[in-house]
Amino acid sequence: MILEWWNDIVDWFNSDAGWTFITNALVPFLAIVVGGIIVGLIARSSLRRLIGHQDRQAKAAAVAALISSGRRAAAWSTLSAGEKEHVDYQASEAEVRVRLLPLKGANIAADWASHKLAAMKKNSVNYSFQAEQDLAELQDGLIDWQARPGRAKKLFAQDLASWKYETGEAEDELVVKQQEWASRQAAEGSSTPSTASSTPPSSATASGSEPTPTVVITPDRD
Repeated sequence: MILEWWNDIVDWFNSDAGWTFITNALVPFLAIVVGGIIVGLIARSSLRRLIGHQDRQAKAAAVAALISSGRRAAAWSTLSAGEKEHVDYQASEAEVRVRLLPLKGANIAADWASHKLAAMKKNSVNYSFQAEQDLAELQDGLIDWQARPGRAKKLFAQDLASWKYETGEAEDELVVKQQEWASRQAAEGSSTPSTASSTPPSSATASGSEPTPTVVITPDRD
């Protein structure tokens, strides 16, 4: 049965009607389908390139904004109050833009950059060289993360873990000092006599008798 159907199909394709159908309908239909697939692939590739270009622009703009904030933070002690407010706003906006980037470790990179900016503000007061060194590390780290997000993500995570450990040790040391200070205050308070006990008693109270009333003698006017 199947063999008979196959023979009928072959005979039909070899007939004039079959060749007419192939040349006038089947071949143009296949050409349209193949052309549509090729056009779709070309459009998809172009769209990917466009999206990639926009992502690179957004990433470069966010990184450049953070680095610009770092340059101002390195001279934080010399800025006026208005300039400091503007730098804080610029840094916060750049940090949010970095977090929104579709890259690996965007949140970690933003946290790392925020810690670096805070360190630069602190070091700019007394030790400007350290602030300049932090700025160089911020620039190199963000540029490296932009080029190789996976590798820089690991380095940022290691730095954040190290800073968290150091901060925890400093907080523990502060708690210990506060406890020692509280213990010394409590010991000094218990060894100091109270005001009531240190006050000497009066002569009437010490004798145990009540005070003698004063008698006033009025002279006779007769």
